[in-house]
Amino acid sequence: MNTGHTSPLRAKQMIASTMGKARIFSEALPFIKAYRGHTMVIKYGGSAMIDDQLRETFADDVALLHLVGIKPVIVHGGGPHISSAMKRFGIEPRWVEGLRVTDADTMRIVQATLVGEVNPDTVRLINAHGAVAAGVTGLDANTFEVTQADERLGYVGEIQKVNSGYLIRLMDDGLIPVVAPVGRGPDGLPYNINADTAAGSLAAALGAEKLVYLTDVEGLYADLADTNSLIQRLTISRLTELLGSGAISKGMIPKLISLREAMAGGVKQSHILDGRVQHALLLEMFTPEGIGTMVMNDADAR
Repeated sequence: MNTGHTSPLRAKQMIASTMGKARIFSEALPFIKAYRGHTMVIKYGGSAMIDDQLRETFADDVALLHLVGIKPVIVHGGGPHISSAMKRFGIEPRWVEGLRVTDADTMRIVQATLVGEVNPDTVRLINAHGAVAAGVTGLDANTFEVTQADERLGYVGEIQKVNSGYLIRLMDDGLIPVVAPVGRGPDGLPYNINADTAAGSLAAALGAEKLVYLTDVEGLYADLADTNSLIQRLTISRLTELLGSGAISKGMIPKLISLREAMAGGVKQSHILDGRVQHALLLEMFTPEGIGTMVMNDADAR
């Protein structure tokens, strides 16, 4: 007979579990209040785009951010998808300084893959988790105006102007823009754009509070050979020192340069997160500890 003096063990375990969940919500509340109504540009790529479970948790995170009043904007990559499509057409991918050589045939494949496959699939995925996303390309409303980045690269664009009005109208209507990184050149033709660069330029144009890169590493390392040297926080000044030191991996350099330019353009904080971690976005946004590497302006570090 239960005397009322003690609770059954199972009930105690359930109460403890419930209290733990309540603490999580309680800790998240100040962050939700701080970022509600602000824009967050997320570069979506790497394993988070390929692994089915990570795809689902990414979409879940984006839907939740939108639900609590944050304005996510997704800029997606698609490099592995493009390379696979090129091989199906018998075209071997070529690279110059980490950027894909994009001749006319390759550009047709890039556009068909990013705009015709990756973009609508990402929109479908987010919408299946309860948010309302809308597919956009940098060609729509001339969102990205570009010039040729390098003659050796062919149809690879360097962004000269971002026309953000169309995306702002979508967000004002309660939609999540999902942006494919292609833009219009001065010749009126489509150009391929590095997705990291596109995300940074767009974040600055939108006056985003945060710029987030989902990657396949934990964050930025002080020493590439030492996985224990993860840098959790650093300033723009320190970032510039690291870029000049030669200690940064080649794959990380475009992210860091576009991040630095975005913050010079007014973005408040930038984050490099491990997209292989489930719910990486929520862990960074809504917990005091965060994950990955956060970059802040020098003034905010004082």
